[in-house]
Amino acid sequence: MLNRMIGSMRRNHALEHATVSVLLSRLGPNIRLVGRAVSSGFYIYGNVPAQELEAAAAEALVRMQRGEKQLAVSPLCGTNLAVAGTLAGVAALLTVGSGNRWERMPNVLMSAMLAVLAGQPLGRLAQKHLTTDADLADTRIVGFRHGGRGGRRYTKVETARS
Repeated sequence: MLNRMIGSMRRNHALEHATVSVLLSRLGPNIRLVGRAVSSGFYIYGNVPAQELEAAAAEALVRMQRGEKQLAVSPLCGTNLAVAGTLAGVAALLTVGSGNRWERMPNVLMSAMLAVLAGQPLGRLAQKHLTTDADLADTRIVGFRHGGRGGRRYTKVETARS
């Protein structure tokens, strides 16, 4: 049961990324939106026209099913931030040691910055192997629920497996 739920979330996370990618290509990079995957689909928060979002989700699903697996990994994903933050924290802890910590501060900052730089490619690897699953062969979109008002609009894209 838990494995099935996690698998659904990973697939929906991949479709969420692909949908955001399609939306950004259609509406431009200045649109402000946030996505969040759940086991029954995913949410897009932002002032996006309903028809545009529905068309983008449908296109994203078809493109992924036709082999565009790279759409599952996004440079904008929070996984990148989580990996970079974790690496920076560990690097800082390992570098600071004991004794006069102020003397070590330049080394701590340098190690944390290098860890953040390493976080981008490692974050993408984490997405590819842990937080998304690009195999959407048996995934379908079964509905859209729109809600919210003004700048607090959202759409839930509901998915199911065939």
